[in-house]
Amino acid sequence: MQARLVFVHGIGGLRDPARELTVWTRALASGMRAAGHGAAARDLLSGTSGGPAGHVFVHYADLFTRGQAQGGDVLGAPGAAGAAALEDAAEAEILSELLVAWVDGVAAGHAERSDERDRRILDHARAQARPRAQEQGSLAVVRRALNVATTLLALKPWGGAARWITPKMMVSHLAQVARYLARGEPDDQGVSLDRRIRARVCEAIGNGPAVVVAHSLGSVVALETLHQLAAPVPLLVTLGSPIATRSVVWPRLLPQPPSVPGCIGAWLNFWDRDDIIAVRPHLERELRPSDTGVTPTSRRVDSDGAWVHDAEKYLAQPAVAGPVAEALAAAAGGAGSGGGGG
Repeated sequence: MQARLVFVHGIGGLRDPARELTVWTRALASGMRAAGHGAAARDLLSGTSGGPAGHVFVHYADLFTRGQAQGGDVLGAPGAAGAAALEDAAEAEILSELLVAWVDGVAAGHAERSDERDRRILDHARAQARPRAQEQGSLAVVRRALNVATTLLALKPWGGAARWITPKMMVSHLAQVARYLARGEPDDQGVSLDRRIRARVCEAIGNGPAVVVAHSLGSVVALETLHQLAAPVPLLVTLGSPIATRSVVWPRLLPQPPSVPGCIGAWLNFWDRDDIIAVRPHLERELRPSDTGVTPTSRRVDSDGAWVHDAEKYLAQPAVAGPVAEALAAAAGGAGSGGGGG
């Protein structure tokens, strides 16, 4: 039986799901060819590898939009200074904790390769990230977050990313993590934001089998969703995941204590040392095995450029795409697993 390929995106603004499906599929196919799975790449691009329903891109960024925000920017207009981003104290508290964990994680990742300039930047970012006794309300937290993001984006190699990754954009993305973990924002039926997001992933996976590829915040969403499902998932792939952010994300995962869902056959977690989001990459140290003994396996990849958190950069890595090709082939009974050219 063929497995459906389910992509789950992470932090970021509004997307065109059809376009994103094409972009992610092409990046993964490129990685498959580089890994020697040319036939699997052709199947993927032709839409056959995901079975009759095809592969699917789960889109949920629209659920983060609010009345004050336009174009998917959860911080709203510049003059609003973040009023649309955080509506209650719980969200502000989580964002505040994320700032400290983010700076600590970045500092740990730079420990062996920082020069004096980077060390000064990190010291300054630490000072900015610490909550202040006189700080009042979510607006003050957002302003502090903007200061920290501005400072961290001056680090090598991320300074070059300032052309397209602004501090405001970074903070809006972190705010999405805070809002998801706050478990609030009920709709007219009383369904919280995080539950509405997971419902979309549940719908995409269906009765399975499914190979799930989840990026960034999407890895948290996928982990929690798979605990709700019995559908077989022969392979979960997580990319640039914040799951192991011990002081913030890890203690808020559902269910507790964090563990591998029983429906997963294997879990591969990929991280890049220059990924500003995946600051604690070794998930196998932080999650209990499933009842069948499955644990995450974390592997480092190295991408070029100033901004390596993009899903497409991960997907194009042979180390990422090869196991996906093999999992899809195994689910289909071995068809299409060979190289067959590129």
